[in-house]
Amino acid sequence: MQINNLEKFLAKVKAGQCPLGGCVSFADPAVTEVVAEAGFDFVFIDGEHGEIDRNTAMQHLMAVRGTDCASFYRVPACDHTEIKKVIDFCPAGIIVPMVMNAEQAASAIAAMRYPPVGNRGCGFRRGLRYGVEDMDKYWEASAHDPLVILQIEHIDAVRDLDRILALPGLDSVLVGPYDLSASMGKAGQWDDPEVKAAYDEVARKAKAAGVLLGVSLEVEYAAWKQRGVDYMAVRSDTGAMIEGFRNAIRAFREA
Repeated sequence: MQINNLEKFLAKVKAGQCPLGGCVSFADPAVTEVVAEAGFDFVFIDGEHGEIDRNTAMQHLMAVRGTDCASFYRVPACDHTEIKKVIDFCPAGIIVPMVMNAEQAASAIAAMRYPPVGNRGCGFRRGLRYGVEDMDKYWEASAHDPLVILQIEHIDAVRDLDRILALPGLDSVLVGPYDLSASMGKAGQWDDPEVKAAYDEVARKAKAAGVLLGVSLEVEYAAWKQRGVDYMAVRSDTGAMIEGFRNAIRAFREA
C-alpha cells in the first residue's frame, strides 16, 4: 500500500539493491522521521524492547508517510493479541520475535491475514484510509500486506526451520544474530564454527525456499552479503547517537 511504502521496498529487493534500515527504540516519532530523512529504505520500529507502546507505535508509522521509507514494526511477542494491536495501523511489515517452531509461526501468519486464509479481525482503520479507500482494492492488497516477517533467533527455531519455511504465507525470516548465538551459549562469537554454521544454514534454506532473508546487526556486513541477505538493518538509534557523539569528541580533540 502507498501509505506504508511496501511496494517501494519490494521493488528494491527485486532489483537486488539490498535495502538498508535503521532501528528505532526511542518513543519520540521524530526519531523515525530522522531515519526516513537520512535515506534509509526501511525503519525497524521496535515494540519489543524500549518504551514504545500502542499509541506511539501509530505515531511512528505515520512519521514515514510522504517519504520513500517502508515501516516495519516489531511486536513484543509471538501473540495474536499483540499483532492485532498494531496491524490496523498499516505497517509495511510486522516482525514477530522469538518464533521457536512451526506451530508458533503458523499462528503468527494467521494473525496477519483475514479469513478464510487466517484469523485477522476486521477492524478497518488506517489501511482503508478510514473509509476513503475502495474496499475491494484494500481487500486485495491485504492478502500480501503487511509483509510477514518471522525472527529466527533461537537454535530451536533453526532445528525446526524446514517446517517453518514450508508454511504458506511466510514472506521473510529475519535473523537475530545475538539471540541466536546466545541460545547456543556463544553470545556474539561470530567466528565460532557452530555459530557460523547456524547462520549459514538459515541463509541457505531461506534462499532455497524463496523466502526473503533479513538480518539486524551493526557489524559483519560482508559476511551477510556473502550469505545473500536481501535486506539489513544496519544501525540503531542509540548506536548512531553514540557513534556520532564520539566522532565529534574525537574530531575536536584531534583538531
